[in-house]
Amino acid sequence: MSFSRPTPADACPCCSGLDYADCCQPILDGAPAASPEALMRSRYTAFCTGRREYLLKSWHPSTRPGSLELDPDRQFTRLIIHDSSFPVDPATPATVWFTAVYRTPAGKGRQCEKSVFLFVDGNWTYLGEAPPAL
Repeated sequence: MSFSRPTPADACPCCSGLDYADCCQPILDGAPAASPEALMRSRYTAFCTGRREYLLKSWHPSTRPGSLELDPDRQFTRLIIHDSSFPVDPATPATVWFTAVYRTPAGKGRQCEKSVFLFVDGNWTYLGEAPPAL
């Protein structure tokens, strides 16, 4: 398998129900995400389309890995957002609880995570997985 990129008129891979051009494409092309959930959706789309550079750029500097390898055999098929917070004070961490459904040659799988996001220099950034207490 390999990564493919949607056209602007395609449905956005993040399952928002919007066209790619009206959803994740502007964020992936450099526009700031309006909310932690929008950043989460754009990161999911980046995993779907093999946009490693974007994933690293949108990762908080304190937890960003030096490199990132994406598995082209892991085909993401659905994103489910269970809950998200959008704090009034951008200095407050935000969370997005999601499930990403995928297929591999070995079968179907799910990644369920509650992610933490921080607002840094005018942009939401992915910090990492929330500890169980959050």
